[in-house]
Amino acid sequence: MTRRGLFRAGAAVGAVAAVLGAVSGCGRSTQSETKSPTVVNDKSADYVIDPKTNKSKYKSVDTSLKASKEYTLATGNVLHPGEGTWLPVTTAGSSATPMVKGSALSIKTGELAEVVSATHTSNDSNMVIYDVRCSDSVYAWSELDLLTHRWCLYAAAFSDGAISGDVSTLWRANKNYDPPLFAVTGERVIWLVMPSTSGTKTSKSSICYVWSLGDSKARAAVESPGRFATEPTVSDGTVTLTPRVRADKGTYYGITAYKVSDSLSKQVDQLVLPSTVKPMNAVRIGDDFAFSIEASYDSGGLLATMGSYIGHGNGPFVTLSREPYAAIAGKDGTYVVKSRSSYFVIDTDRRKYSVLAAKNRCVDYGEYPASVGTVDDFVTFSTIKDQDTGLPKSVSVRVFSL
Repeated sequence: MTRRGLFRAGAAVGAVAAVLGAVSGCGRSTQSETKSPTVVNDKSADYVIDPKTNKSKYKSVDTSLKASKEYTLATGNVLHPGEGTWLPVTTAGSSATPMVKGSALSIKTGELAEVVSATHTSNDSNMVIYDVRCSDSVYAWSELDLLTHRWCLYAAAFSDGAISGDVSTLWRANKNYDPPLFAVTGERVIWLVMPSTSGTKTSKSSICYVWSLGDSKARAAVESPGRFATEPTVSDGTVTLTPRVRADKGTYYGITAYKVSDSLSKQVDQLVLPSTVKPMNAVRIGDDFAFSIEASYDSGGLLATMGSYIGHGNGPFVTLSREPYAAIAGKDGTYVVKSRSSYFVIDTDRRKYSVLAAKNRCVDYGEYPASVGTVDDFVTFSTIKDQDTGLPKSVSVRVFSL
């Protein structure tokens, strides 16, 4: 259980759902007018490395990033992106019951706090903690029944490594709907309810819901006539979603940023990708979208080619033509892009880049970022193997100040 998705892949073979909303939706916002697809050629690309010659077009320099903090955790801890002092963590249980615990890591002190030690769902011994997210104010977690694939989403007030007050049931569903992709920002939880591709509700729309701490109801904020392409990502007061758009004209995904403060009722910006092009991840950093395309398509121009992109409108787009592995993080013109065994640290203002190496002896098990979007501290975690046995030994967490 050292890779980010290992438990997820093993537990959710058929994914879950069918809306039994314990917290009902209360009105759905109308999306702003959808923009036309952005189809541009490579003249709109500001390549970091020329994909044809493999020569650097930005200046290659030694990295100036040094870990300001480094912590060692037990194997079986998997970090997830968060926006505050505390990052959400799924922790392997010491036995099959519980299989997974919900935890949180303070990136200031290295304290790993056990937050949810057992499932909240009553009378179901097959239910396990499936995924967790948090801010410094709210902790949210999903639970999954391994046999029936029904799921529940819960949240509670959170502070100093512990939840308090009543646990709120945000949603319940059965196997016709996938376990929720969700994010937490401030006192809000944002999640997607999407029909499973193998269930009986495949023709249903997907809905993004928003709930604030203390509310009795959630708000149905954004509807997608089909599945969203990516999970919701929060960054600097915005949340980025990728709903299906222009459904009457074909398959189009709109990378769309919304303001969190007005519960996603209005768009901040939108970038519609070429026909059939599906993004791997997307987030808004400053005035630009930072997104990745994990495959190359037969048509669609620049943005239909595998790689990572930073830009908006019709470009130019800072382009790294490397296979993407994770969502992008950054701040003030500096972007950190995950590659297979390292990170590209790209300074778009000074047109230079450096490579941040992964932790030694971690490549076999992988190193991943626990940061996305605009961040002051870029956090990575990796499972380190023992030098003598080659077996997993510990989880190393590194914090870099941007």
